[in-house]
Amino acid sequence: MTHAEQVRRASALLWVVFFLAFGLTRAGADSPKDAATGFPRETLGLKEWSPGKKVAVCFVLYVEVWGFGQGPNFRPDMASRNPDLVDEAFRNYAINFGVERVGGVFREQEVPLSIALNALFPGQHPQVWKKFRALAPKASIVAHGMNNSSQMLPLGRGLAEQETYIKATLDLIEKDTGIRPKGWSSPSVYGNVDTFRATAANGIAYSLDAMDSDFLSVLTPPEGKLLLIPYPPVTVDMGQFLGRNFSPRDLEQLWTDYVGELAREAEKNPNGPATVIAIGIHPFVVGSPDGAAALRRTLETLKKIPSVWLADTDAVLQASGFR
Repeated sequence: MTHAEQVRRASALLWVVFFLAFGLTRAGADSPKDAATGFPRETLGLKEWSPGKKVAVCFVLYVEVWGFGQGPNFRPDMASRNPDLVDEAFRNYAINFGVERVGGVFREQEVPLSIALNALFPGQHPQVWKKFRALAPKASIVAHGMNNSSQMLPLGRGLAEQETYIKATLDLIEKDTGIRPKGWSSPSVYGNVDTFRATAANGIAYSLDAMDSDFLSVLTPPEGKLLLIPYPPVTVDMGQFLGRNFSPRDLEQLWTDYVGELAREAEKNPNGPATVIAIGIHPFVVGSPDGAAALRRTLETLKKIPSVWLADTDAVLQASGFR
């Protein structure tokens, strides 16, 4: 080999080394980051949940306490009244009748249910909780803070205070229910970057605070990995009912269209990734007689779609292979 050929070969080798190093550097720089937290986030590449099941649907019932004079207002024009008996009745009906009615619908339909539970609920409404839990004894429990009004997450007060709050929430739920939740949903969906860190630090396996995807993903804050189960805002009944004047029948159409389209996409692209959705429901909306009727029809429709898997959130965690 001539000297010129040796120079050319050495030069070519240097360029290969340069491009490999540059490519690896760029690959690290371009690793996916979560838009809200800045932490690494990767989509899980699941193809199906079980043979033929491409769309996982989790209905999550929010079992919450607010306190007198606090909470959602069915008639905002009456919120300035003192006492505001109309809106107070709206909230109390949800607790005293709605929670149990929704549990009955899921038991009748033999569909799994997840419960996003304020830690103070079982202690403040022990008889309601006892009756409801008897209807849904196997429902997965997702921790949902202390309450939804006066004891929310201590946002802006540092990571340590959120860790303490979340631990106290988990401890109280475990004390009153016998179950330590694997999942977390921030009260009023109001968390921040520290919430993801604090939940991971407390051993939480999955969170419903991510609302921006159709796919399972894994977030990696410094404290450990956290599975993100999508909880899209458009399918939450409360916002549509109170904010956009949707009737339960409107929600029925929304839910069947939303899940039906995911199933249609899966049928067109059988090699595509499996999708998942957590649908938030509230006893204020689906716990009324007309709401329960719409919910029942929704479940009956979804059970007929071959590619749909109706599951609870703990089952999704298990099927994901995470942890």
